[in-house]
Amino acid sequence: MDIISVLEVAENSGIYLAALVFFAWYPIFSSLMWIFTALVYFFRRERGSLEKFYHLDEYPLVTVLIPAFNEEKNIERILENTCRLDYPNYEIVVIDDASNDHTADLVMKFVRDGRVRLISKKVNQGKAMALNDAVPCTKGELLLIIDADASPNPDILSYMVPHFKYPRVAAVTGNPRVINRKSFLGKIQAIEFSSIISIQRRAQRIWGRIMTMSGVVGAFRKSALLDVGMYSPEMATEDIDMTWKLQLKHYDVRYEAKAVVWMRVPQSFKGLWNQRKRWALGQSQVLRKYGSKMFDWTNRRLWIVMLESFLSIIWAYNFVILTALWIFSYFMGFPPVGASPVPNWWGMMISTVCLMQLLTGVILDRHYDRGLGWYYGVAVFYPIIYWIFLAMITATYSLRGLFGNPVSGEMTRWKPIRE
Repeated sequence: MDIISVLEVAENSGIYLAALVFFAWYPIFSSLMWIFTALVYFFRRERGSLEKFYHLDEYPLVTVLIPAFNEEKNIERILENTCRLDYPNYEIVVIDDASNDHTADLVMKFVRDGRVRLISKKVNQGKAMALNDAVPCTKGELLLIIDADASPNPDILSYMVPHFKYPRVAAVTGNPRVINRKSFLGKIQAIEFSSIISIQRRAQRIWGRIMTMSGVVGAFRKSALLDVGMYSPEMATEDIDMTWKLQLKHYDVRYEAKAVVWMRVPQSFKGLWNQRKRWALGQSQVLRKYGSKMFDWTNRRLWIVMLESFLSIIWAYNFVILTALWIFSYFMGFPPVGASPVPNWWGMMISTVCLMQLLTGVILDRHYDRGLGWYYGVAVFYPIIYWIFLAMITATYSLRGLFGNPVSGEMTRWKPIRE
């Protein structure tokens, strides 16, 4: 049997038909679901008068934790901004993870005038261990953890702390906004964080569980962190792992869109690849680590989050395999079934629904990021270029997370410095 005959048999099989259907319908169905449930969240939790919810009769002490490694270009900026938080009762603690630049020296300026405390480590062990070492040294029962290259809005604690009036609330993730967006990648990530990440967190809160706290900004109840055994240094992403730890202990993890922090994102495809590689590893590691616990009926509220995570990984592999098959078929002079080098009806439908989701995210987050709408023009490249790029990363690294054996300290690394 020659290659053309093999391709003909393969592309007329039931498996191939199922792959085509999944390839076409999964992004459409998931996007419409995200849009609908995010809008439900918006009209329930973000629109209208919410003064009663955010009102505080007392102001519990909050420790702002800033883990840092070689952040001399950013640390002064975040400390100046953090010292101006509009909240009457907080302390600031910086954890320097054995930086080999002037990070510690710059922090000492703030230590000498009494505004900041510094925990200086002598051995570099990564972000997870830096937080584990620092949490017992904090004074506040509530912790606000912020990356050292991000800057919070002054009112961030006014929106996050009120959630902790409810005893089951262990954590609140904020709303990261992209500040360095002059480049093409910066603009498209500004759209992504509104239209993909923020929309998903809104939707997941309607389901009752979320996939991940943002590592850039998150508020935690210290007793809950201690209860679940603190951070896991062997995991590629300490934020995703902690989110699942807390929720499997039946704590409530929330999203607060008004808690805005301005962050820096990768400005090169290499930097973006390294970041999303870590995200793909972290997501798949969590699915492997906690997947068996999903069969417990008490964890049923996490089922839809886990199912969506698995389906997104499967879709990425489906996308990559089908694309490779189509390219090979065209190379062999055998036009594949269900594919076209020119965008067809299904391709246009998928792209249109994707752009609808991107527009929805821009509309919902325009209240917190006034200039966001100006970047919607680059959204057209998201399904054309960026989507393909992310699918390749997911397909490349998810198997390692699902079937590899994490080694303590091997994957938990500091992210690259972003100026």
